[in-house]
Amino acid sequence: MYGKQTETAIAAMSRLAEVWDGGRTRLSAGDIADQRGLPRAMVAKILSSLSQANLVVGNPGPGGGYALARAPHELRLREPHDIFEREDTTNNCPFGGGVCGVGEPCAMHDRLKTMQGAIRRTLEETTFEIFRKAVQEDGLVPVAKGATPDSPRETYRAPHPRRKRA
Repeated sequence: MYGKQTETAIAAMSRLAEVWDGGRTRLSAGDIADQRGLPRAMVAKILSSLSQANLVVGNPGPGGGYALARAPHELRLREPHDIFEREDTTNNCPFGGGVCGVGEPCAMHDRLKTMQGAIRRTLEETTFEIFRKAVQEDGLVPVAKGATPDSPRETYRAPHPRRKRA
């Protein structure tokens, strides 16, 4: 769906949304990285790019810190996504072996269109307010890095391996 830079940008901005108080609270790149279980150097680099794009404000280094540039309800997931992702403008069909839009659609065409539409809508319609609200109003406590689940639950990343049949 998106690359590591975009994932890190959304993780950093979501953490800043969780502590949003009008921009008074600032978090260092190291704090964000540690709290999200991400590499410090990568988070610092991503925050610099987000600052140049006016999505976050702040200063790197000792005594510095970052905050969102606007209120969480004004920032959409699409904004950091668009910084790090490039739209594929080719017409090549990844499954049909030809040019998409010419001839019969491949077997995956409608499913891929539906999936792309859902991703675009999610990026456009979802604001960082969802993270602020989850922590500040709903009492969600982010799970510590390295924690293990009490009971098995499917993640958004990958389904649990299928059980082998006897």
